[in-house]
Amino acid sequence: MQIELPKWYDLHVHLRQGDAMKSYIEAQIAMGCTGVLAMPNTSPPVSKVSDSGTGDGWSIEAYSTMIREAGGEAFSDIIVPLYLTGETTSEMIKTGAEKEALKACKYYPPHGTTGAQSAAPFDTYMENGVFAAMEEAGVILCIHGEEHGLSGEHYFGRESNAEEAFYQNRMPGLAQKFPKLKIVCEHITTKIAADFVQQSGDNVAATITPQHLLYTTGDMVQGFKYHLYCLPLVKFERDRQALRDAVTEPGNTKFFAGTDSAPHSAKTKATDCGCAAGCFTAGIAPQLYAQGFEETGLDLSDGKAQETFKRFLCTNGAAFYGLNAADETFTLVKEEQSVQPLETADGKVTPLPLGMGQSTIPWSIKL
Repeated sequence: MQIELPKWYDLHVHLRQGDAMKSYIEAQIAMGCTGVLAMPNTSPPVSKVSDSGTGDGWSIEAYSTMIREAGGEAFSDIIVPLYLTGETTSEMIKTGAEKEALKACKYYPPHGTTGAQSAAPFDTYMENGVFAAMEEAGVILCIHGEEHGLSGEHYFGRESNAEEAFYQNRMPGLAQKFPKLKIVCEHITTKIAADFVQQSGDNVAATITPQHLLYTTGDMVQGFKYHLYCLPLVKFERDRQALRDAVTEPGNTKFFAGTDSAPHSAKTKATDCGCAAGCFTAGIAPQLYAQGFEETGLDLSDGKAQETFKRFLCTNGAAFYGLNAADETFTLVKEEQSVQPLETADGKVTPLPLGMGQSTIPWSIKL
């Protein structure tokens, strides 16, 4: 079985910084990416629009240049969101949008994931004019939707968790106050988040990762497969089923691919004081998405099923961000592919399947 597809946009990926960036970009290109939305939780964060801005962070301008110089000139589009910090102002949003240098902003819950220590509480932007300026300028808000500052059972418990609390307590107020704000609910993991997206207007969409289609909490905690440790955490079967239902709906326009591929070398992934959040799926994400779609019971040899898969992987995200569909194509082949660690300047990075004890995956790719 073969499926020919237009090259696709990975609309949530971590390319990091430094010499290893070249390897991460090569892995994106090797899986048919025509463009990326590169996350700004770098070190330092991408907290300025231009080099003329104040503060110690990198600018969108500077980080975009780093990506291009590391091999990203092969991409047709590179979107770098502005990292929202306590120093972000409505004037920054307005000026950046007017100069067409700012397309999206990223909200992180403070200290809620890797590189989120520069973030400010959600209500900061509700009240200081930043979200209002984004709505007026048409700048997209990319949200890591978890409530910050929770502990124990409230963070991840039998009755609720940080993502559910955020979508129940924060998102309705955001949608009511800024009804025209374009929002991407990033890497959603729960039925409650999927329901919120489906019940919202066309200005609200969501990315879904391969791991959240493939795995549940049980897969991670049985033997603690720490290469599956990401934030938000994988959830339960009813949540995975809700995500699978959302992406395989024939008329789906709201859910699209964003891998959240987040590389950590062997020396940084697991440490004496904990585990860094992030699953590495660059190079193999379309193959893993195809595996996930098949595990829902979808027959990808069927033309209608292939069209549903194409919408999720290749067209929905591009349409939401106003990007041009790619002219070039790649081919998914139902043929086993071996999975190897990625050698980088920072050391070896373990792809998710290897971390789950799998040396092969059921799909391969041809460019």
